[in-house]
Amino acid sequence: MAFTHYLFAVPMGTSIHPKISIPPSFCSTESPSSLPFPSFSSPFPPLSKARNLSIFPRINRVGHKAKAEPRESEVNIEADAFSHFKHLLLPITDRNPYLSEGTRQAAATTAALAKKNGAEITVVVIDEKQKESLPEHETQLASVRWHLSESGFKEFKLLERLGEGSRPTAIIGEVADDLNLDLVVMSMEAIHSKHVDANLLAEFIPCPVLLLPL
Repeated sequence: MAFTHYLFAVPMGTSIHPKISIPPSFCSTESPSSLPFPSFSSPFPPLSKARNLSIFPRINRVGHKAKAEPRESEVNIEADAFSHFKHLLLPITDRNPYLSEGTRQAAATTAALAKKNGAEITVVVIDEKQKESLPEHETQLASVRWHLSESGFKEFKLLERLGEGSRPTAIIGEVADDLNLDLVVMSMEAIHSKHVDANLLAEFIPCPVLLLPL
C-alpha cells in the first residue's frame, strides 16, 4: 500500500494529543501522482543524476592542476644560488676528536657544494686552549680529513687558531675577511652550544653564512 505524507501546521494552543479525523479519501491505494492534490515540480534533478553533479571530482581535478611544476627560470635560480661561491669556509669549534654531529653535517655540506660548483675549501680549527693542552687535537684533524675525503673532497686548506681566547666568532670573521671568502658553512649546533655568538655573526662575518639545522 502506498502512503502520501503531508505537513500539517498545528496551532500553538492546540492540545498535545489533538483528535484529528482523517477522511477516508486520505488513504488510497493509488500512487501519489494520481491523488487529487496539486503536484509540485522539484527544482533539483533526480537522484540518479545527482551523482554526476558532485563537486568533489571537480575539486580533485582543480587540486591536481594547482600542483604545477616550478617554472624553468625559478629552477635555474635555485640551482645557481651557490654557483658563484668559489671559496668556502668550514669552521670547527667543538673539541670532539671525531667531530660532533653538527660538524660532520657541515663538513659534508661544504664538500658537496664545493665539489658541485668547483669551489675551494678552507677549514679553520678554533680553540681557546693551546695545542699542548689538547691531547686529541691530531685525532680531530684526522677526522676532518677523513670526513671531507669521504664526501669526495681531498684537497683543502687547513688553518689552526688556537690559544687566542674565547672569541671564535671574531676569529671566523677575521679569516673570512683576510681570505676574501664567499660563504661560511656552519651548523646551528655551534650556536646552541654557545661556541658561536649568533648576535655577533652579522657584525664580524663579511660574507653570507649558511646555518644548517640540526
